[in-house]
Amino acid sequence: MIFRYFSLVFLIFLNFKSSSQSVYDLGVRQIEIFFSEPHWDDSLDLYLSNNLNQRLVADSIIIDGEVDQNVGVMYVNNSSYFPNNIKNPIDIKLDYIQNGQSIDRYNRLTLSNGYRDPSFVREVLAYEIASNYMPSPKSTYSNVYVNGTHLGLFTCVQSIDDDFTNENFYERRGPLFEVKETNLSISGCSGQIGVFQHFLDTNCYQRSYEMNSSNDWQKLSNFLDTFNNHFSEIESVLDIDRTIWMMALQNLIVSLDAPINTRASNFHLFKDNNGRFSPIISGLNMSFGAYVDGLSIPVSNSDLQQLDIFHDISNPLNYLNNKIYSNDRFKKMYVAHMRTILNEFFVNNLYKTKALDLQNLISNDINLDPNSFYSFSEFNSNLDNSVGTTSSVIGISELIDARVSYIQSLSEFTSAPPSIDNITSNPTSVLPHTTVYITAEISNVNYAYLAYRFKFSEKFNKIQMYDDGNNGDGIAGDGIYGASINVDARDIQYYIYSENNDAGVFSPERAEKEFYQIPVAGGLVINEIMAGNSISVADQDGEYDDWVELYNGNNFSLNLNGYYLSDNENDLFKWSFPNVTIQPNDYLIVWCDTAGSSQSGLHTTYRLSADQEEVYLSDPNGNLIDAVHFVNMVPDQGYARVPNGSGVMIYQDHTYNAPNSILSSHLEHENITFLKVYPSPSTNIIYLLGNFEEVLVYNLAGQNVFSSNKVNSIDISDWKSGVYFIYSKGLVQKFIKQ
Repeated sequence: MIFRYFSLVFLIFLNFKSSSQSVYDLGVRQIEIFFSEPHWDDSLDLYLSNNLNQRLVADSIIIDGEVDQNVGVMYVNNSSYFPNNIKNPIDIKLDYIQNGQSIDRYNRLTLSNGYRDPSFVREVLAYEIASNYMPSPKSTYSNVYVNGTHLGLFTCVQSIDDDFTNENFYERRGPLFEVKETNLSISGCSGQIGVFQHFLDTNCYQRSYEMNSSNDWQKLSNFLDTFNNHFSEIESVLDIDRTIWMMALQNLIVSLDAPINTRASNFHLFKDNNGRFSPIISGLNMSFGAYVDGLSIPVSNSDLQQLDIFHDISNPLNYLNNKIYSNDRFKKMYVAHMRTILNEFFVNNLYKTKALDLQNLISNDINLDPNSFYSFSEFNSNLDNSVGTTSSVIGISELIDARVSYIQSLSEFTSAPPSIDNITSNPTSVLPHTTVYITAEISNVNYAYLAYRFKFSEKFNKIQMYDDGNNGDGIAGDGIYGASINVDARDIQYYIYSENNDAGVFSPERAEKEFYQIPVAGGLVINEIMAGNSISVADQDGEYDDWVELYNGNNFSLNLNGYYLSDNENDLFKWSFPNVTIQPNDYLIVWCDTAGSSQSGLHTTYRLSADQEEVYLSDPNGNLIDAVHFVNMVPDQGYARVPNGSGVMIYQDHTYNAPNSILSSHLEHENITFLKVYPSPSTNIIYLLGNFEEVLVYNLAGQNVFSSNKVNSIDISDWKSGVYFIYSKGLVQKFIKQ
């Protein structure tokens, strides 16, 4: 019994540590800021009015108990800032003074105050939806205190900075711009500034764009020159797919404080490693119809519910809409993406379920907010109804339900797009340095293309698919379309787009965010990689180093003397194997730690980067046998071929020196098992989110105080104050009973 008790507590402790929350996990953070300056609010107002991006240094900040010192704080100049507000939007830079200071590897937080959002879910809900289709900031909630005074509840949103671009574009140093103001007349610049307008004089950009990188004004100007004057070349300088995903979502949820509306801003531009700029969605705090500037005044609910899906197309200052909507193919892609979002979140009312979950999460905090812009009654009402008198804010479902009906009645949505079925590859088992044909049955179509790439950081190459009998497609005119790809040694990532005269469709529908994969593998493969090994697997000297696992799927042994392993495609001979043999159906581990021959076992002369890396395996003649590209590797997770030795690479629990099992994978599947508990602390009731099974609750003494099959809430009003752990299907979450 004693052994069971301590084993249970130890298990809970280990699971809690491994599943503890990140600062942007959904919940309510507690942020406490301490200034030695007694007139901190006046100072922040003054700094903002000076427009010099100056920050007031806070002596310390405590985020959920984690303390940092000497952080930079500033107010944010946007539509929700007013000098007389007690509760203004805040930007916090943790590494302002102390380089490298961060929380959960993030060094910057942006706090929004809920202005013009009585429901207080618009921003978090919109970002959650956006994250399914495009690079999008993470978001959650936080109660904010300054010098012990509670300012109220804020949303806490990830800043678009080098951490964000590294996560989403695998590049930290590219040109990055934020659009601050638009539609402003500037001395010496002809006309008024509109989003995506081009000027020869780069000084004309500096009023409306803020550069968050090095001296990149000319790069922005060159991009906008192509956009405005050489639009036929646009895909070489602009990520069209991410652009139209952003435009489709903003229009659908009537987010008009955005580039789809001429008088708005709230977006970033980032240039990636492929030489293309991407617009990055931001400023969603007034989405779902809360922002009406730029529309006819007064604005009726029907104006919002029936906003033209090609809004502002006739406005000569809306350069983005004018250009994108003028291209018939881009226009069909835009509608296809809008249809996907509509069906996945709005037709089925999933948006409302998520909004209700968010309101349940923050209800107690809203009720205790001393500086809320709206009453608790308005908070409860605004999901369904307009609230406010002089400047009302439309209810979210009041907007969306009518908007869904309106959009579904449009000819663009009643027209039938092509149907894409039975996608196959020939051969089904692709060897390195061969040709593969990808085919699909496509009906009601007059054009189709295949988009493919070999690694995450590349752009997709697009080639037309044909039904002519010459592209692995069988007989000409049989409704099977095909295209061929010459592969190297890396897995193939691809999707298909097709259209007719009236509509287009993607397969998979979330492309390019999602895509199909075909493994490219021979007999000897890179079978698993771990580039963030902190506590999982120790080498012969007890060190936790990066490692690469090879697997020999042949029925004969291989001597690897003279074979090479490298992390640089321009230097495939970086590290040479010694005289070592790998047996058939067996594994070989190589440690990537710079130890070389100074330690026993196999050790390379280089390390791997968890941010982004490639691993290359070559034979003695320099022929590439296998290559694997990975990005954003999770600490102590493996990146492995599933099925073992032949499948595509996926993130999973590591299977060091053993077969990779699809059962252990949990990061690449839609039905991810997760468990979230809120609010914490709580006095009366906790709510559970996730796809979990039996629920067990233990106190700190290891006693089981509650058990049930899947439940959505637990009444804890009679429980003793203290720390509790909820356990389900191998997952553990902590909560506090006040």
